[in-house]
Amino acid sequence: MAVPKKKMSRSRTRRRKAQWKLNRPHTSTCPQCHSPKISHRACPNCGTYRGREVVVVEE
Repeated sequence: MAVPKKKMSRSRTRRRKAQWKLNRPHTSTCPQCHSPKISHRACPNCGTYRGREVVVVEE
């Protein structure tokens, strides 16, 4: 079994953990209603995805 030979310092560990940050999801505009939506998802306003209605949106 692989075991670390030396103890990893706090600064080295924290430097690695500093790269775990949250990013905002990439958004694009819906071709039907032109509202912002997350890429590769159905539009929350009109319920369309790739030109066809996939989700029935109640008004």
